[in-house]
Parts: sequence; structure tokens; C-alpha cells
Amino acid sequence: MEKNPKSNTQIESHIIGGPLAPQINGKVTFKEAPGGTIVFVEVRGLPLYQEAADDKAPIGPHGFHIHENGICEIGNPQDPFLAAGGHWNPTKQPHGNHAGDLPVLFSNHGYASMAFFTDKFKPSEAIGHAVIIHQNPDDFRSQPAGNAGKRLACGVIQARIG
Repeated sequence: MEKNPKSNTQIESHIIGGPLAPQINGKVTFKEAPGGTIVFVEVRGLPLYQEAADDKAPIGPHGFHIHENGICEIGNPQDPFLAAGGHWNPTKQPHGNHAGDLPVLFSNHGYASMAFFTDKFKPSEAIGHAVIIHQNPDDFRSQPAGNAGKRLACGVIQARIG
């Protein structure tokens, strides 16, 4: 009996750090679930939490989003990954309700792992977009993107057989 090739397809993103945090690496996997998607995240090398001080935003928890373009070109090393564009927002929702608005990542001595459910998309719809980890937490209210700060790491969401 022939195997169904779709049954071995994984939707995932391998995240790598840019010039502001080259030590970051991780993987995000998207699994179809009834009514949506379960997202599994495992990341190492996140910067340690730093409280907000003076007029500087805190470092961490880290904003975590799906961005419109699956482009992880560094571009400006002081402000990398801008080619990924804004948050993925296929239904034109206000910030806080974009398909690309995901929970923040908490650094536990540089490590973060979580799984969550979203009903905003199916895994196949995320293919070709980019996952971005930001320096600061998302405030989930500033428009259009939550004031999450510089982009530390990026990975393109792809379908992989195997």
C-alpha cells in the first residue's frame, strides 16, 4: 500500500538569530487541530530578562509573531529583518487580533518552550510567512504592531516532507 505523502508533511520554521542576538536558535512547528492550529515552540539563546529602566523598554518577555513576508534577510544590522514586513493580518483585524499575534516568549535562562492553540489559521495558511522574535514584549494594543522593539531572530515557515 502506498503512503500518503501529505501524512508526512510538517509545517515548521527554523529560527536563527540575527546580528543583535546571533545565539538564538529554535524551531516552531504548526500542527492542524480541530478548528485551528496547535503551535509548538522551542527556542534557545534568548537574551535574559532586563527590567525597564529610565526611558528604555524591558528586554523580554519577547514579542513573538508571524510576519507577512517569508524573507529573513538581515538588511540593516542595527534594525534587522525588516523585509519580513508587518504582522500577518489576512482578515484586517486591529492589532491584538491579527492572525500573526502570538503569545510572548518568556526566557528561562535563555530557554523558552510552549505550546498553544489558535483558531486564526490552519498550518498550511502560514506557509511562506516568517516567524519573528522581538526584543521587547508586545503590548497587544499599540497600532499597528504592538511596540515590540527590534527583531532579534527570524525563520521562514515551510512545508517539509519527512
